[in-house]
Amino acid sequence: MSETDYYKILGVSKNASEEDMKKAYRKLAMKYHPDKTKGDKNAEEKFKKLSEAYAVLSDKEKRKQYDTFGSTGFQQRYSQEDIFKGFDFGDIFKEFGFGGTNFSGGRGRGVRFSFGDGSPFGSQPRRPAQIKGSDLIYELPLTLQEVAKGTSKTLSFQHGDRSEKMTVKIPKGMTSGKKIRLAGKGEASPYGGPPGDLFIKSKVLDDPVCSVKGNDLYLKREIKLSDAILGTSISVPTFDGKELSLKVPPATKHKTKMRLSGHGLPYMHAKGQGDLYVNIHVNMPRNLTEKQKKLIEQLAEAGL
Repeated sequence: MSETDYYKILGVSKNASEEDMKKAYRKLAMKYHPDKTKGDKNAEEKFKKLSEAYAVLSDKEKRKQYDTFGSTGFQQRYSQEDIFKGFDFGDIFKEFGFGGTNFSGGRGRGVRFSFGDGSPFGSQPRRPAQIKGSDLIYELPLTLQEVAKGTSKTLSFQHGDRSEKMTVKIPKGMTSGKKIRLAGKGEASPYGGPPGDLFIKSKVLDDPVCSVKGNDLYLKREIKLSDAILGTSISVPTFDGKELSLKVPPATKHKTKMRLSGHGLPYMHAKGQGDLYVNIHVNMPRNLTEKQKKLIEQLAEAGL
């Protein structure tokens, strides 16, 4: 299902006020209304899309659902009839200067057209829309290893006055905030419509070795001052239990960040992996032995 950007259609920003959207819709509706365009099919289609965008964004609940789930998720929850349910085009167009709730403009041309589901854009009666039940969101804690390799989880949650248990396959790469949808596993509809959906939302647990940002991993490795000056090789663990050898070049500065490409977490439902970043911390000795002090003094005398 293709994505539809209602904000872009109306030419407004995502934080536009109701008044801003109304002004934008008025301006565009006046331009593309069938009474103005006289049978222009492209303008007619543009007008339908404008009206759909305004019907969604001018309704606080529908706008919230659209902002939360995006175009595809919203369209899975709302049919064309749901979108225009409770939206009074008659009042809107009377305010804009067009007459008649059948959108003929009060001039007798009787312009009518249909949306994709065949429902007329006008004042004819429509069959009652089926209202879906509420969606549920289940936040699932996952370890770094579970995100890296994928896993199966048995979930227990409440459905009203009853509990339910199910086993869910978690794909690899499901980093924090990623969701999978279980269709029809949400709340039952109180009006006899289809049940809502259950969304499993990932939350990656803190790891004692690595921190995570998106699909990239970050860890810290300490090296001695002499190794920072002369260069060295260090061992770096990966999430799958391997040990990589990382060459630290001479004259490496404190807090240098080095990248191991393709050794981060896998992408969800896609090829490839993020990167592994190693932050090099140069360990500065606080207490020197007499021998170490003499050596440092000799280095200073040599101009180092």
